[in-house]
Amino acid sequence: MAGEFDVHERQMWAGAADAYAGSFAALCGATAEALLDAAEVGAGTRVLDVGTGPGTVAAAALARGADVVAVDAEPGMVELASANAPGAEVRHAVLPELPFADGSFDAVVANFVVNHVEDPWAALTELRRVVRTGGRVAVTIWHGTSNEAMSLLNLAVDEAGVERPVYPGPPVNFLRTAEGLRGLLEQAGWADVVSGERAWTHREDPEVWWSGPAGGVAHIGLLVAGQTPEMFARVKAAYDRLVAERVAEDGLIELPAVALLASGRR
Repeated sequence: MAGEFDVHERQMWAGAADAYAGSFAALCGATAEALLDAAEVGAGTRVLDVGTGPGTVAAAALARGADVVAVDAEPGMVELASANAPGAEVRHAVLPELPFADGSFDAVVANFVVNHVEDPWAALTELRRVVRTGGRVAVTIWHGTSNEAMSLLNLAVDEAGVERPVYPGPPVNFLRTAEGLRGLLEQAGWADVVSGERAWTHREDPEVWWSGPAGGVAHIGLLVAGQTPEMFARVKAAYDRLVAERVAEDGLIELPAVALLASGRR
């Protein structure tokens, strides 16, 4: 039975697939190739993409000649992934229970997924179950302190004076560091775990970036889209002022991002 955190996650992402695909998905998709490299996904690899979202990683795996199965907990994401990754088998599934037999895959990948489940250890244990002996796993999450990609949006919310609610946190937690993520995989039974940071600068059109929270995507979206029209306008005005100070000559803003990528072997 889903706990409070998982129920909150399902509510948070309900109906947000299109808004996510048109805003934050490009940022999250920047780790797709590195994730597949770490999982050693190539031609003929039978790979499971868990939490596929709009199918970015699934499509990249197909381009490598892999045999791809993808799942997501949000029906809207399943629909998008089916369209964006033709050739993949895309299904609805919710961690920590996957509808596959033991050892069904050569590799499993999860791009920014482990931090969205109530029990990360149980999720990684389930990923291990569906991978054959000797098979690979690779996962990404955002760094707990160094990632600044959302800072511009958070500054706008704070400048506008929005009162921040307390959202439920996962009862099973871990340090969002390379060491913390490595330890989590090792506790779940994965061997030869390697974990590290990946940093880059995401460049985006300011209005595209704004469309994420305006469309209700993730926690920042719940916060922004849930405001009164007057407060929503105040947040947007604050955002526009902050953007004007940071926009480059080509009209784009630079968003520093730091992710953690860990991989291992069953």
